[in-house]
Amino acid sequence: MTDSAFPSIVKGSGDLAAHIAADKIAIDAQLAESGAVLFRGFDVPDAQAFDAAVVAYGEPNFPYAESLSNAVRVNVTDRVFTANEAPPDTSIYLHHEMAQTPVYPSKLFFYCEIAPGGGGATPLCRSDILLDELAAADPDLVDDFAAKGVRYTNVMPGDDDAGSGQGRSWRSTLSAQDRDAAEARLRALGYDWEWRDDESLRATTPVLDAVRTLPDGRRTFFNQLIAAFRGWSDSRNDPSKAITFGDGTPITTAQMADAIALSDALTYDLDWQAGDVALVDNFLVMHGRRPFEGKRRVLASLIQ
Repeated sequence: MTDSAFPSIVKGSGDLAAHIAADKIAIDAQLAESGAVLFRGFDVPDAQAFDAAVVAYGEPNFPYAESLSNAVRVNVTDRVFTANEAPPDTSIYLHHEMAQTPVYPSKLFFYCEIAPGGGGATPLCRSDILLDELAAADPDLVDDFAAKGVRYTNVMPGDDDAGSGQGRSWRSTLSAQDRDAAEARLRALGYDWEWRDDESLRATTPVLDAVRTLPDGRRTFFNQLIAAFRGWSDSRNDPSKAITFGDGTPITTAQMADAIALSDALTYDLDWQAGDVALVDNFLVMHGRRPFEGKRRVLASLIQ
């Protein structure tokens, strides 16, 4: 049974991997229309069953170890890892996965192995609708985002800091064991960088898109700006210094106020049930994580 609301909900039973393998064309059509598909009621008891469902989808893996994501995560299988190791009281705000880097996945799978005792929803927001509403509210700002792009600055610790949503070390992020290897990777990717006295690394991206045009002509607010302004704050990072337009001019909190307010109004909270699996189009839908109580275990897998 299918519900056409956002997200598109597929209710069933039995083996999810078999269902996905048999029905991929229809699933992809739902994903293109809605941006997110929730599979509920299927028999997905553990990470291995989730891994099998991802494999059944039949598209190339995007290994987390090869990503430039800021978050600390732990692999459970080669394709499956913890969604984020940040503490339960930490909000992870809306973002497109890895849009603050030059390399990002096209789709995301999430799996709820253990539902939280309270809270812990995954907020989802249609980025194309957000951009349309932001363009109506502040067309000049959207034109600037589209024309200028954006640059992000992040300070990475020398060792993983699981207490921060931005705590992945430069060694892990860049797959580098020493400064020479880190600098070679940054140079190849077009970053600017600065080493700090505490062995942390301040890195600034090349100019990246803030607005993305999809193959069907829809435009999306494809970036990490909401998450950066609301949540990129720890002992190393200050949101007010983390982002500029591509030409180096500042993006202010006041400029971001409409985007943040509109995203809150457009957000759907996915309240997890154990065994749920969600497939998200990373170019069309932003996601995040609400604070939670009790034990929550949501795993993820990325598609190239």
